[in-house]
Amino acid sequence: MTERRKPARWWAELLLLGLLYGAYSGGRLLARGDVGLAVGHGLAILRAEEVLGIDFERPLNRLFTGRAALGVPADFVYASLHYLVTPAVLVWLYRRRPHAYTAARTWLVASTLLGLVGFTLLPTCPPRLLDPAYGFTDTMAQYSAYGWWGAEASAPRGMGGLTNQYAAMPSLHVGWALWCGVLLWRYGRRPLLRALGAAYPALTVLVVMGTANHYFLDAAAGAAVMAAGYAIARRLPSRTAGFGGTPPIVSGGWDTSARELLPAQRPAPDDDTAAAAR
Repeated sequence: MTERRKPARWWAELLLLGLLYGAYSGGRLLARGDVGLAVGHGLAILRAEEVLGIDFERPLNRLFTGRAALGVPADFVYASLHYLVTPAVLVWLYRRRPHAYTAARTWLVASTLLGLVGFTLLPTCPPRLLDPAYGFTDTMAQYSAYGWWGAEASAPRGMGGLTNQYAAMPSLHVGWALWCGVLLWRYGRRPLLRALGAAYPALTVLVVMGTANHYFLDAAAGAAVMAAGYAIARRLPSRTAGFGGTPPIVSGGWDTSARELLPAQRPAPDDDTAAAAR
């Protein structure tokens, strides 16, 4: 008998995730650090990237700034998909892959809390808020007439005070996109889902840098946070089959005959012949 262990009731999951998002949003606000310190951290990251030759955000930002056909869609992606795709993948897992849902949700929760620790310990000014002399343009401010956002990140106009603009390190835009991508690739049965799983994190990395919301090292830190969250989730007790993707096979309390045993448990033919000869 195959037991498909289902996650908790939907309303309990919704309550849990709502509490998590509330704690995450409130924690981001409480984690606001000194602006001068945040700018110093941002400049230190930028200088490190320049030394290593990985300051990819500069040419991408110039490209998005000079071409509205790229900049405007990128702003919409940055301002919306972060909040739409992640819940959609959660719901999809809950309904279609219940044996994997709880472990995946635990992975997301652990990684998000680690990201919050990063915001607290390392307040970081994003490229768009640096002095213009450093060569960055805030595309969301430049193209704000096309969307609902203002000049303060992806927050709706007039609500910039409800977000922490110095929470650039690590990039959970990238982290959550990677979470979505891995799960779509792992559990998607159709080629389209797997292709989306591969494309979505890559697109997000380009968007967060091109819009000058994150440095490349912010994106790398977002991936590292997800890796750490995955390791934590793997070590926590779980009611599900975990990340393996195959539900456990159990007897459900029923006795099994020799014919119902798994192949590894069935006696070999030689054993049967020897037993009959005795």
